[in-house]
Amino acid sequence: MSAALVRPRDHRMIAGVCAGLARRFGTSRTTMRVIFLVSCLLPGPQFLLYLALWLLLPSEGGRRPAESW
Repeated sequence: MSAALVRPRDHRMIAGVCAGLARRFGTSRTTMRVIFLVSCLLPGPQFLLYLALWLLLPSEGGRRPAESW
């Protein structure tokens, strides 16, 4: 059984998106962060995708940021 796709509370640098993706796909957090940074050099909506995941992925053990208002 694979891990759920959530933003973990520990090991966050900004929002925990890369840490959550790394946990879900079984890779290291550093590898996922490097992949994201390198992908930002390519044309495309990578930054917008990161922002969307930040808003849409639930935080581990808590509510989503939009629900806390």
